[in-house]
Amino acid sequence: MITEDDVRHIASLADITVPESELPKFTESFNAILEYFDILDTLEIEGTLERRLVNVFREDEPQDSLSQADALKNSHEPEDGYIRAPKVV
Repeated sequence: MITEDDVRHIASLADITVPESELPKFTESFNAILEYFDILDTLEIEGTLERRLVNVFREDEPQDSLSQADALKNSHEPEDGYIRAPKVV
């Protein structure tokens, strides 16, 4: 069973703020979810759950690609033959 202290700890690990007013409801919901897992653990399964693997990808076939000019055509501000993107810090 999960306690309110456990919920506070889990919330801090996940960097989530759980207001004190919502802590009892959140703890109750958390425990309800864990009860569902307990129910799933009691299920007995006959046979295997393995599924046949199917390759859903197409074959990799080489084909012509865009020219540099065509690739830069929709760029707002190309710079020295490249697409200029905003600086990310």
